[in-house]
Amino acid sequence: MISIILPFLYDYGMRNEFHTSFYPHGLASAMSTSSYLQNSLRSSLLTFVLMIAIQLVWSNESFAQTGKSEREQSFEQWVEELREEALSLGIREETLAALDALEAPLEQVLKYDNSQPEFVQTFTRYVGLRVTEQQVRKGQALLHEHAELLAEVRAKYNVQPHYLAAFWAIESNFGSATGGFSVLQALATLAYDPRRADFFRQQLLTALQILDAGHISPERMTGSWAGAMGQLQFMPSVFFSYGVDGDGDGRIDIWNSLPDIFHSAANFLSHSGWKGDERWGREVVLPENFDFSLTGLSERRSLGEWSAMGIKQVSGAPLPNVGMQGSIIIPAGADGPAFIAYNNYRATLAYNPSAFYALTVGHLADRFSGSGPIQRLLVDEQPMSVADVKQLQELLTLAGFDPGEPDGRVGSRTRAAIRAYQEGANLRMDGYASKPLLEQLISESADSI
Repeated sequence: MISIILPFLYDYGMRNEFHTSFYPHGLASAMSTSSYLQNSLRSSLLTFVLMIAIQLVWSNESFAQTGKSEREQSFEQWVEELREEALSLGIREETLAALDALEAPLEQVLKYDNSQPEFVQTFTRYVGLRVTEQQVRKGQALLHEHAELLAEVRAKYNVQPHYLAAFWAIESNFGSATGGFSVLQALATLAYDPRRADFFRQQLLTALQILDAGHISPERMTGSWAGAMGQLQFMPSVFFSYGVDGDGDGRIDIWNSLPDIFHSAANFLSHSGWKGDERWGREVVLPENFDFSLTGLSERRSLGEWSAMGIKQVSGAPLPNVGMQGSIIIPAGADGPAFIAYNNYRATLAYNPSAFYALTVGHLADRFSGSGPIQRLLVDEQPMSVADVKQLQELLTLAGFDPGEPDGRVGSRTRAAIRAYQEGANLRMDGYASKPLLEQLISESADSI
């Protein structure tokens, strides 16, 4: 997936507002795959994350029922079947010798895949782990060191250097945290597991195609437990579609070659709608009477319209008088910081569909350019545990609102239920799951008994 996050996000199947340790983002022959991928894999990261979000809430019973028939096939038999499929796709036998080194499914990979965080990470902590004074200084130094290369990349793809550096920082801590798993072994483990077998099997076949093309050797194809590769944390399908040979050596090496790394990242962002003459967004101050039901990506208005509502920059200056549209994002609810997010924020979500991630990339890029810290970060916010969120969902259901199946995760359905409850209770409709909201619902539930 495309990926770096959790400190930098490695190893939880998805980058979202939950804190763990992950990173994550088929195929026929190389020729038939290329056409398919160009049309359908542009948002493969989003698909991957959505798949993981769905699968993680499956019960053990569902897992057992779904996987029973496939578990009856031994891992060795499964590998041989995979080998035959790979041969039918035109992958050379010499390349497939790498399958001989596969061991039984790695317990550590399955442990990461099945793990669930105890607490929902707050925005303040999320940003604090990734945007530090040391990271800012290091990023500024690397921008200076690689200025010529980054200028070349900008000229070709129209992606500004400080944003590329921010992605690089958050995805792999400037290349120092790329994961130590064999990509083939990790993908084989997850493909043998029946829960998302088709997805990871396709990723594994694509990884074999990458090896067959000579881009990297099997022992150097390392990455996260979920198969995200190199300094960009690309899943194999993303590498296949957007990887670029930036140094002209005939290979695409996102593990070691900075030209390949920056060209590939910029190529992906360019295809995701990045605009090189715009910023990502900015922190803003909302008026006291602001209607919080207008927050979120579904509400997109011109800067002039937002200005007319009294929204200003944190300096007190009016919003720029330019022909751009934006959405108001409040990652920590009505009492936390507010941001106006432009087109490039949305392009960032193609890399990782998490609001925390996209805001942090933008903010870190701003810091590289000399801007200061976020002004209204909450310093005493209590994190919600997964159990807290589940109880909140159950209480919303009892109160007549529909947050979906109580699963301990705050998704769009839960936020919509919170907003509906807040509207009826004459509260600010920020849709934010918080301790005070949970306490109010508990109190109301007790009063109704």
